[in-house]
Amino acid sequence: MLPAEVLKAIRLIQIRTNRMVNDILAGEYHSVFKGQGMEFDEVREYVPGDDIRLIDWNVTARTSVPHIKKLVEERELTVMLMVDASGSGRFGSVNRFKNELAAELCAVMAFSAIKNNDKVGLMIFTDQVELYVPPEKGRRHILRIIREVMYFAPKGHGTNIEEALHYMNGVVKRKAVAFLVSDFMDDNYETPLRIAGRRHDLIAVTVTDPREEELPNIGMINVMDAETGREITINTSDSAVRRDYADDAKSRTVKRDEILKQSRVDSIHVRTDQPYIDEIHRFFKMRERRNAV
Repeated sequence: MLPAEVLKAIRLIQIRTNRMVNDILAGEYHSVFKGQGMEFDEVREYVPGDDIRLIDWNVTARTSVPHIKKLVEERELTVMLMVDASGSGRFGSVNRFKNELAAELCAVMAFSAIKNNDKVGLMIFTDQVELYVPPEKGRRHILRIIREVMYFAPKGHGTNIEEALHYMNGVVKRKAVAFLVSDFMDDNYETPLRIAGRRHDLIAVTVTDPREEELPNIGMINVMDAETGREITINTSDSAVRRDYADDAKSRTVKRDEILKQSRVDSIHVRTDQPYIDEIHRFFKMRERRNAV
């Protein structure tokens, strides 16, 4: 039995995301994420205009009347939420921490998946894979997924995207829709990202806070790297310091986006200071246009 305060927090997220899932994303989710192929439904008599490649020759020979196989899309999907729980996620300078934004976005995707009768699984990782919840269906399962994303207490502080991708490729055998939710403050994940992108429909969800892009002019401050524990003092009144900080941040972003592009991995970019629904819409519209070609 979940504690009352946990149930209340999950319920609040469900209320906040309910309209989004029901009125906005339900149709888009269904249209942009395709099933695993086609499966047999029934046999019916051939009518002019049917694809002759679908003729069932055994039934045709037995009945002396041409019959075809009727196929339907195998709609059920497996959705994997891969959530970075490293120390840098426990940061936010606006309305919420990055990990809180990640949790709400995961809730949106999980509730969208369950409305389409899809399975949802979860992986939480830091510098190691700390939790794996196999994909299942059902409301109780989804509530567990949301609870874990919101309240799981990781042991590690660092980030190892490479290890997380290797793990997923090992345990998820069939093609899945995988959302990799992270701030991508890591290196050496290009090759496993490319491999995972070929095996699965992999979407990178990048989570950013504005203070990671530029420093305010507020004088001397002490800052700590949440993943390594290293502390330094910075003079934010020095324009050169602020400029170098912004240049480094820009370089990281450019490198990350180039890696995603070269790996042919689609992306959703969300920020703690902006509504994430706009970025989700952008992603779905892009997918719809591409599927229509």
